[in-house]
Amino acid sequence: MFFKKRRVIDSETTTQLDKTRIPNHIAVIMDGNGRWAKRQNLPRVAGHQRGMEVVKDITKAASDLGVKVLTLYAFSTENWKRPETEVGFLMKLPGKFFDTFVPELIENNVRVNVMGYVDQLPADTQRAVNDAIAQTANNTGMVLNFALNYGGRAEIVTGVQTLAQQVTAGELKPEEIDEATISGAMMTAPLGEYADPDLLIRTSGEMRLSNFLLWQLAYAEFVFVDEHWPEMTQSVFEGAIATYQARDRRFGGIAENKSDKK
Repeated sequence: MFFKKRRVIDSETTTQLDKTRIPNHIAVIMDGNGRWAKRQNLPRVAGHQRGMEVVKDITKAASDLGVKVLTLYAFSTENWKRPETEVGFLMKLPGKFFDTFVPELIENNVRVNVMGYVDQLPADTQRAVNDAIAQTANNTGMVLNFALNYGGRAEIVTGVQTLAQQVTAGELKPEEIDEATISGAMMTAPLGEYADPDLLIRTSGEMRLSNFLLWQLAYAEFVFVDEHWPEMTQSVFEGAIATYQARDRRFGGIAENKSDKK
C-alpha cells in the first residue's frame, strides 16, 4: 500500500544503493524530538537540541550521496501554538546551529536556503538565517533548504494572491495560469528543476503531511520510518532511499514491460 509504514534500518544499505538513482530532492518531516526526549526522561528542548545535531549528520550524508536539495521542515506556521518556552528555544536554535555548522557547510560546498514567512520571525532569528544564506551563497553543491515558519496552505494562498495581483495589473491573463505558473508562484520556485521533491521521509511513525509542501509533493514517494528524528542515522536515511529506489514511479502512466526492452 502507498501509505504502508516501513522500518528501514539496514546497516548494509550503503552498498545496496544505486548511486545513479539517488533522488534529486529529498524532503524530511523531522518528527518526534519531544517524544524521544520524554522517553529519555529529558525535557522536550533536549530533543530539539539532539535533533539539531542529527541535522548536521544527515546534511553531510545527503551531500555525500549527491542529493541536490535537502528540504527540512524545521518550524511550521502551526508550531506557534506550542508552549512559549519551547517556541523561544526553537527560535534560538538557528543561531546556535549556524554558528557551529556554517564552516562545515562551506567546506562541503552546501548552500543554505530558507523558505517560509521569515519576516515574522524574531530579529535575532532572522539575522542568523540571513547571515547563513549570505555566507554560503557562493557554494555550488547541495542546497540545504529549511522550511521555517512555513505552512503549505499559507504558501498556496500567498501564491494565488500574487497571481491575482498580476491579473489585476494586466500582467497575466487568467487563461495563462497553468501548473507551471502556479509552481512559479510557490516558495520552492528558486530551486528550479529541483523544486518538487522526489522523496518525502517522515520520522516517528506518523503518517500525515502536516501541511507540508502540499502542491510540490503531488508525485513524491512517501517513506515513513518508526525512528524519532533524534534517532535518525545515516543507515536509516539510506534505507529510506533504498525503499524509494525499489518503487516504480509511473507518474500516472503505465509501467513499461521490462521484456519490451530486450
